[in-house]
Amino acid sequence: MATNRDVFAMLSELITLTTLEEESPQSFKVRAYENAKLGLEAHGEDVTGLTVTELTKIKGVGKATASKIRELVDGGTVEKVEKLRAKYPPEFVELSRIPGIGPKTLKLIRSELGVENVEQLRQAITDEKLRDLPGLGETSEAKIAKAIDRLGLTGKDRRTPIADAMPLAERLVADFAAIKGVVDVIYCGSLRRMSETIGDIDITVASKKPAAVMKAAVDHTECVDVVVNGETKTSFLTREGLQIDVRVVEPDQFGAATMYFTGSKAHNIALRQRALDRNMLLNEYGLIDISDETLEGDDRPVVASKTEAEIYAALDMAYVEPPLREGQGEVEAAVVTGAAATGKKKPAKKAPAKKASAKKASAKKKSKSSEEEVEPTGLPELIQREHIHADLHYHTARSGDGRSSVEDMVKVAAETGYDFLAITDHGVDLAINGSTAEEMLEHRDHIARVQEEYPDVLLMWGCELNIDGKGGLDYDDDFRALFDYTVASVHSHYDQKPTAQTDRLIAAISDPTVNSIGHLSGRYIGRRPGIEFDVDAVLDALLHFDVALEVNGALQRLDAASDVVRRAVDREVKLVINTDSHHTSELGRMEYGVRTAQRGWAPKDLVVNSWDRDRFLAWVAERPSRT
Repeated sequence: MATNRDVFAMLSELITLTTLEEESPQSFKVRAYENAKLGLEAHGEDVTGLTVTELTKIKGVGKATASKIRELVDGGTVEKVEKLRAKYPPEFVELSRIPGIGPKTLKLIRSELGVENVEQLRQAITDEKLRDLPGLGETSEAKIAKAIDRLGLTGKDRRTPIADAMPLAERLVADFAAIKGVVDVIYCGSLRRMSETIGDIDITVASKKPAAVMKAAVDHTECVDVVVNGETKTSFLTREGLQIDVRVVEPDQFGAATMYFTGSKAHNIALRQRALDRNMLLNEYGLIDISDETLEGDDRPVVASKTEAEIYAALDMAYVEPPLREGQGEVEAAVVTGAAATGKKKPAKKAPAKKASAKKASAKKKSKSSEEEVEPTGLPELIQREHIHADLHYHTARSGDGRSSVEDMVKVAAETGYDFLAITDHGVDLAINGSTAEEMLEHRDHIARVQEEYPDVLLMWGCELNIDGKGGLDYDDDFRALFDYTVASVHSHYDQKPTAQTDRLIAAISDPTVNSIGHLSGRYIGRRPGIEFDVDAVLDALLHFDVALEVNGALQRLDAASDVVRRAVDREVKLVINTDSHHTSELGRMEYGVRTAQRGWAPKDLVVNSWDRDRFLAWVAERPSRT
């Protein structure tokens, strides 16, 4: 039975394929599908039971799109999608991810050179055939070749961008969770660790009825080719060639299994060694006491297996958030002071039966085998979603690419529980999407009127300023100083040399009207490489001028990247986690931003939108004096 997630997936694919068919992402049909998807996501309720007439009452949904939704729900497929799939197979669609190749150019390359995939495109570049096509040339050919290399689109071990993998994984989790007899289900692997690209998707299911789950896997609409179909494991391929591994485990072993299949390999090796040092064995079935050499196999007592939290606690460790599990010192840091491995097994501990995410790594802990208080671990008090009090990169319909009104965007922010909000629509220099000074002043008055309806949420009139090729910003200095808050971002000049990119970023950072730097590299993961610059120099400038570095939660960005966040944290550069929302359906990005910040070991106190309102406003007020 189709779900809302199936509808959203169908529309997403229709948007991609129609962009190729219509040769423009701005065509009427593409925009219609985009508006319908946004409207349905904002609707927030099940739409699969609605009639065509009822569907068209949802903002953005036209009759043609409504009919396709009913076609999917009633028959499982959509004729239009099937026809476009046949015309544009996945390996051809992959070419559309390459910067410099728009839909029209892609069709030209296909018709003139017979190019159908990346390998053939690379060969055409090697043979210097692209440069002879209308609208291209030697420079374009070189840029396309460089983009292919930087995006990692060559070779057998290609990886899927997280923006493609995450929605599919969340949809699969929801589908398997709905199966009768399923106790719990979670995606694992590098996706759970918030890697920017993934090799495959691992789904772990807790159930005593594995047969039902295995059948659901092979019958799933995403399954086009079954690789393995066993009693407790099924692997299948999607139409795009992405492998999905579904494993069913006993509910009592769910924690051990999720820990094992989440990885990373380095993290698991360190945990297993810590277990062995304490006369225990750790595997995907549990943490097992092996101190009694007279016992073998199932006769050995299980110390912990139900939850990850229990296993970490039994190893005298704080819970390690999945994004940290990369073998970069997190195991050593998580050891509770005074509980280092001694080679002698400690008495078994009974961990609380609660979700691992509730574990507070930096809180003082008590030994589970005694009332002796022990000191906190070396892990930071990581930022958590519940710590976030505000979104400080937030668009409305005032931006040309914004899709929701000020009223609607403020309403969902208030419902989310935010204490303050910076509405940062695009500055004038962003082509098509920007606003003039006069329009911005009208926007300020609009925000002020909406503020009256939400006395408990501070609305700040802000702006996303554009950093030009030399580091200049929108508007004149005096006008920029009027804004309550600004975020400055790169939206152009991606091909400058690293020295020029570094200089432009530092110039923007040094401007006294700038509070934060948005999506630092300007990348789109798997689609557009970010600018190249001196990271250390930029981070030093951020620290010197006390400007916050954004962690953008949009899955296609996750920018600044987690490795840059880690380097920023080491310097104590302030951070801000934002959604960069352009529609009311996009506030969920905050969770991805938080997890990316966690992957960079970001502590709560460095994140400015985790602060209370007074502390935050005091920091903003001091900015003009920090030079």
